[in-house]
Amino acid sequence: MVFCKKMNDIMAKTCIFYGSETGTTADIARRIAKELGVSDADIHDVADTAPDRLGDYDLLILGSSTWGAGEVAGGWYDFLAGASALDLTRKQIALFGCGDESMCDTFCNAVGEIYDAMQGTGADFIGRFNAEGYDFTESRAERDGSFVGLVLDEVNHPEITDARIKSWCDEIRRQTA
Repeated sequence: MVFCKKMNDIMAKTCIFYGSETGTTADIARRIAKELGVSDADIHDVADTAPDRLGDYDLLILGSSTWGAGEVAGGWYDFLAGASALDLTRKQIALFGCGDESMCDTFCNAVGEIYDAMQGTGADFIGRFNAEGYDFTESRAERDGSFVGLVLDEVNHPEITDARIKSWCDEIRRQTA
């Protein structure tokens, strides 16, 4: 167990659940895991994982690429159907996603889709990320000038991804300390 904190006198366990069509989001999931010290055994592809596995963890880091007309990666549909019905009270959720700013009217919509779907679970959401410095018109992930999680554009801005991951992970650490 790595990246732990005290939560109601138990040690919090962190996981990363991701959906990826081309491997980019899977790569980002591993990079976030490395930054936070999450073991490979606690990184799960939603296409191959039952939603009830979320119950095994305290801090749930969920990520998806955005596809088509602004949708989650394919594996997320069934996973979200089950996950959104779970009671995740006393758990925290942090979101991340990959998109392409040239798709300016659906940029990283998948992050917003996961956020909306998980609202009824009782979990607390952490890890908002400032929307300044991005070039997009519309995004379901943006609320009141910030994103509901970390959003990345590996197509147009891969050179700033590592700095954004580090900044976001630092914020996750602060919010779970």
